[in-house]
Amino acid sequence: MKPLYPLRRTCKQAVALMIAREDRELPRLERWALRLHLAVCKACPNFERQLLTMRQAMGAWRHYSDDEPR
Repeated sequence: MKPLYPLRRTCKQAVALMIAREDRELPRLERWALRLHLAVCKACPNFERQLLTMRQAMGAWRHYSDDEPR
């Protein structure tokens, strides 16, 4: 039996998709479902921004060197 709303995702599912998106490209249906969820949810866009902040901080940390002036 097919789901009644194939694009509907819970916050838990949306978070799983955002985390998976860090490692792989999401299939089109999952991308659309995530976009739809982010458009209607109040909390998940905040989590998405937190993920972006962490990714940027980790990128800066990866390129950090003890030889750099402080």
